[in-house]
Amino acid sequence: MSEPLSRFGRQWLVMKFGGSSVSSAQRWTTIAEQAGRGIKSGRHVLIVVSALTGVTDLLTGLADESRQSGRKGILDEIAIRHRRLMQDLALGSCPEFEDRWQELAALNLENQFPLNAASRAGLLAYGELLSSALGKRVLQQFELPVVLQDARHCLHAAVQGVHNPLTVRCLDHADPALEEQLADQSQLHITQGFIVSGPDGETCLLGRGGSDTSAALFAARLQAVALEIWTDVPGMFTADPRVVPDARLLNNLGYREAQELASMGAKVLHPPSIQPARRHRIPVYIKDTQRPEFAGTCISSEDREAQAQVKGVVSRAGVTLISMENPAMWHQAGFLADAFTVFKQHGFSVDLISTSESTVTVSLDPESAENSDGARFDAFIEELTHLCRVELRRDCVSISLVGNSIRTILGKLSGALDVFQDRQVHLVTQSANDLNLTLVVDAEHADSLVRKLHQLLIVSHSGSRAEFGPSWIELNRPVDKAVKRIAWWETHANALIEFMGGRESAYVYHPESMRSAARQLQSLSSVNRVLYAVKANDHERVLRLMAQEGLGFDCVSLAELEHVQSVVPELSPEKILFTPNFAPREEYEAGFAKGARITVDNSWILNQWPSVFKGKDIFLRLDLDSGH
Repeated sequence: MSEPLSRFGRQWLVMKFGGSSVSSAQRWTTIAEQAGRGIKSGRHVLIVVSALTGVTDLLTGLADESRQSGRKGILDEIAIRHRRLMQDLALGSCPEFEDRWQELAALNLENQFPLNAASRAGLLAYGELLSSALGKRVLQQFELPVVLQDARHCLHAAVQGVHNPLTVRCLDHADPALEEQLADQSQLHITQGFIVSGPDGETCLLGRGGSDTSAALFAARLQAVALEIWTDVPGMFTADPRVVPDARLLNNLGYREAQELASMGAKVLHPPSIQPARRHRIPVYIKDTQRPEFAGTCISSEDREAQAQVKGVVSRAGVTLISMENPAMWHQAGFLADAFTVFKQHGFSVDLISTSESTVTVSLDPESAENSDGARFDAFIEELTHLCRVELRRDCVSISLVGNSIRTILGKLSGALDVFQDRQVHLVTQSANDLNLTLVVDAEHADSLVRKLHQLLIVSHSGSRAEFGPSWIELNRPVDKAVKRIAWWETHANALIEFMGGRESAYVYHPESMRSAARQLQSLSSVNRVLYAVKANDHERVLRLMAQEGLGFDCVSLAELEHVQSVVPELSPEKILFTPNFAPREEYEAGFAKGARITVDNSWILNQWPSVFKGKDIFLRLDLDSGH
């Protein structure tokens, strides 16, 4: 099915490539191939690029460095990273890159360091200005008709209230004049993410992660038919794969779900980038530059009939909680207004909030907390103490269960929430948009809680549902190039058919396959003892074969234990593990008498029959489901 034309009559495709995607020669080949794909399909293509990996951090260090010698070292490192990439790409001369580099070097000499906010914004912009100039030369080398655009001539800050050039916002209205201007110039363009122009033409920034937002703004203004966010992972996952390796790829999401996942901790997508796409109904595709053939995650309009379920378990570190207690606030009109006025005056925004009769607990928006200096924060807390008693709790972690219609499945979540037993939960909130349930806990417990919640709420329920793709482990598992093994029954097919004769059914065992399996298990370096479960098959020949291969035996009843010892009388009793369940005292005594090792699976029998176990070596079977 062909895609519809945009309201401007042309199909625009906006592709954003992040820092990891523009930092290697191999990935620039992918960028060129994707640009060529878009052009061949008849579309107009706009490529938005971030700075090379680590360059924005280096520029931030440059802005803070007061020593000339220190700044020179940073500039040298920035130059090395770009020129090494240019060498890998065999670019040769790149005039526009050299022009930008000379501008950056001049800023280093002209500015007074450390820089104020306006000068800092101008300096930080050079990461994207350098990478886009370099990118234009790469695409030209692939014989693509590319034009380099300055994003500051296309996107302009919408100034409201206090103007901070480091974190501005832009309007996302359709812009027919911009669309016509770009379409007349070429079918392919490359520009910078992260940067826009301010009210006086000065450089302003969209905040860290702002390249995603730049791409979404361009997509909205050009009324693009699709926005592609290219990164180093093949989409959004049900959890952070670094914490949960069996996190599942999310094949498709609604705009609101994606916004919530990004806002509550998923790092793949910058949260503000969703809104322009949602308002203009532009589908967003998250794709992997390393594996461009993967479909990735598609973010589009919500399915109103979609089943209520948890789509992700995400966490966010570095959460600061502020509890404000004042017994007089009960029935006091305007207390929250007074308190939040203090937040506003000092530039701190609230993220999560929970209230009671005399206490309000909030978490600070991580971005506003991260961008604050110590003196400003101390002044903020000092003024807040005039209204109430303030208690601070830093370095917490929020854990959010994200999905459609969370309120309708609270009953189904109750069992999973048992994982918080014996853990101190500092704050619980359920979002007004019914898309998340969030709990704030101490950082030391966060990863284990996320893993358990993911197992209980996603892995055990996702099955083959279309919205869930393969796990991170499956996507990154090395391809097994070993020759396919032929099952023993394939090679013995004729003999099996002849053996069956007129029989309707039969059990047939293959000793060599059993021996091979036993030897493979015993070759595992991480296992020092292999036991055969007698309950699996207690046939005499099977037991003797396992004993010959050196395996021990696991017995769950006294009858099994006696059967093993009668079939393999030469077996050392210590190679038998006796694991009775709810057995009488006599069975434990008989097991010890026969020389077997005994498994104890509850403390009751130790308390009731201490004389039976006194001085004995035992195995303990522990249930770790309590979270300890």
